[in-house]
Amino acid sequence: MNKTPLINRRNFIRTTGVAALAGSALPVMAARNPSSESLVKKLYDDLNEKQRKSVCFDWDYKNHNGLLRKHISNNWLITKPLIRSSFFNKQQQEMIRAIWEGLLNPDWVSRFDQQLTHDMKGWGVRQAIAIFGKPGTDQFEFVQSGRHGTLRCDGNSADHVAFAGPIMYGDEGSSGYYEKAAHPDNIFWHQALEANKLYKMLDGKLRKQALLPEAPDEAEIAFRGPEGKFTGAAVSDMTADQKSHLQKVLRLLLEPFRQNDQDEAITALRKNGGLDRCHLTFYQRDDLGGDGIWDNWRLEGPAFVWHWRGAPHVHVWVHVADSPKVELNSRNRSGLLRKKE
Repeated sequence: MNKTPLINRRNFIRTTGVAALAGSALPVMAARNPSSESLVKKLYDDLNEKQRKSVCFDWDYKNHNGLLRKHISNNWLITKPLIRSSFFNKQQQEMIRAIWEGLLNPDWVSRFDQQLTHDMKGWGVRQAIAIFGKPGTDQFEFVQSGRHGTLRCDGNSADHVAFAGPIMYGDEGSSGYYEKAAHPDNIFWHQALEANKLYKMLDGKLRKQALLPEAPDEAEIAFRGPEGKFTGAAVSDMTADQKSHLQKVLRLLLEPFRQNDQDEAITALRKNGGLDRCHLTFYQRDDLGGDGIWDNWRLEGPAFVWHWRGAPHVHVWVHVADSPKVELNSRNRSGLLRKKE
């Protein structure tokens, strides 16, 4: 395995040269700050034929997982070659790293590195990539997958979807697979704490509606559509201060990702009625420590699902689009959810 230290996105762009990254056809402004999408084309052009046969596929390629570019899971490798293996040369690894960093909020890159150290001994050690279609055209997609992480970019090739399709993120913090109730060093736990503050703001009938005994399977994030039957507390029934707090929760959920994807998710949500068409649900089972801070919860609308599983450690599944007709291809590959007695 190639464990040569990788330079970060900023240094890679500086050392490689913006002209080489951007390509002569791109405007000067894009050259100053190449997007992940433009870097995908640079990577694709640098791959040799043998490499392309292993990690590049037709747009509608299918395997045992179905339509592969649409697949989502919590623990999977989309292709066999690992990023930090000898399959990719150093410059290609640096390009992949730059693509990945470009999909994140810059303030979150170090936090994701912390999560990857917790879970997989670092970025690229147990992660893989795939490229679908032909970068540089109007139909391509890049996917990076691994344990506790699937991210995508497509230059808006895939109709209707935010984040270029379903994504997943997670962390088991410093306390391991079966996390302690406080989720020490878990980079995402603050999202659940803020959601639980809203639960405590609810009262009477609304609080009762918001709490259910048990969560659905975490991979069940298909859209219900505008006529769907939703569980939990209807946001439309919340008070102004409760809705304001939910807006804060939504901002925290979106914050780890690049601004373009945040904006697309908000636009898609608004097209389907905004938060007022959503329901918020908390689940009693698997309340770590029995502290009444609900580890498992879900924010869901007609074409918006943010499923938050906090036990035995954090898994978060995200599916957002501007149309509920977008299909899903998901699979839960979790291990034991509870310690054996």
